[in-house]
Amino acid sequence: MSTPRVAVIGAGISGLSAAYDLTRTGADCTILEKQPRAGGVIETRVTDGCTLECGPDSFLSAKPAALALIKELGLEGEVIGSNDHQRITYIWKRNALVALPEGVMMIVPSRVMPMVKTSLLSWSTKLRMGLEYFRRPGESHDRSVAEFVTDHFGEETLDYLAEPLLSGVYGGDPAQLSVGSVLPRFLEMEAKYGSLVRGVLAGRSKGGAAGPLFRTLKGGLSQLVDALVSRIKMRHAYVETIERSGNHFRLRADGNWIEADQVILACPAWSAGRLLSGCDARLAELLGSIDYSSSLTLSLIYRAADFDGKRAGFGFLVPKKERQRLAACTFVGTKFSYRVPDDRIVLRCFFGGIADAAILNETDDSLIAIARQELRRMLGLTSEPIAHAIARWPRSMAQYTLGHRQRVEEIRERAAAIPGLYLAGNAYEGIGIPDCINTGRAAAQAALNCGW
Repeated sequence: MSTPRVAVIGAGISGLSAAYDLTRTGADCTILEKQPRAGGVIETRVTDGCTLECGPDSFLSAKPAALALIKELGLEGEVIGSNDHQRITYIWKRNALVALPEGVMMIVPSRVMPMVKTSLLSWSTKLRMGLEYFRRPGESHDRSVAEFVTDHFGEETLDYLAEPLLSGVYGGDPAQLSVGSVLPRFLEMEAKYGSLVRGVLAGRSKGGAAGPLFRTLKGGLSQLVDALVSRIKMRHAYVETIERSGNHFRLRADGNWIEADQVILACPAWSAGRLLSGCDARLAELLGSIDYSSSLTLSLIYRAADFDGKRAGFGFLVPKKERQRLAACTFVGTKFSYRVPDDRIVLRCFFGGIADAAILNETDDSLIAIARQELRRMLGLTSEPIAHAIARWPRSMAQYTLGHRQRVEEIRERAAAIPGLYLAGNAYEGIGIPDCINTGRAAAQAALNCGW
């Protein structure tokens, strides 16, 4: 039997994970990537001695896929955790930074006194949270995150907890996002307990894995990308179309035709839809219907001796109700060790989201001016940064809007009807690094199980 030829489209973490598994089992696997570098939204830069993440800065410790892959690659010694003893997150409300109460799990309070003492929420909202404990199981169904949150805890919880927290992950609109796809655990709690508070407390009583909330690599997440790239075969080429040819595929890349026995599409859903328009028009339509938001990160480096602004723990979030352009800001050196020298302070600012894709069109100078103006208002920071790094990510964050599960089910069914075609990436079952690794490795395993 001849060695199978596999083409993986897209060298983000999903495609790299798939190619890694296929290559080490003997498949003739090549990644095709249109960008000059691999990694997708994972990009680490070093500026003025500071390690700057341009995309995601970490992964959730609770999801094991990323750490498992890191161990396989021999990078376990490079893993560091977030400095959770310093983990305070602030919410900007009515011209003040208000600390997120201890014990809040996304939208659900698990400790009484921090919630009683906080000025983030009104007494009527606190009372509603207390009464939610007595809610009994009833009919539970998928609906928008906004409807779900207001049903349990009211509008203020949506505005000052759910929206800013989810905005940092999806950059989306809670009125459009599906709770069953974005917060599935909470929907399961509602079905089992009725009360989310009781559900969270029951989960805590069972105990959980100790350790930091987030993990990353000492030298940046590009260490993971580089380790994978060193083990696979990659070609920089723009794939124009995919055709089915008998039992094989033909891919047109940079004007040349490539043949493959198997194809893994590890690119954004809208890109996959474009490529498959000649294979299955309905599949292409479904993939194209998955919306994406755009984002931008701006890292500002300051001399610590000159920094005259407030310190704010891990950073702060700006709810949509209070937002001008800045959505969030992280104090990089506080969150992770080894990233920033003692004589520097790095602020990582987040812009964009579904409501402000236009921010990506601003010039670098304009972006810095916008950030400095808002940081002056929120932190009292007037110091001038000595260096910066900007990364624009157009149409990068998949939006799990209402009906997402049904769309993905139909997408999977139609893709399965095309032998040798597999899908991976952040458009389907999770947008975090561990989720993307899972989809890539699952696609590789499916290809290996096809009967070679």
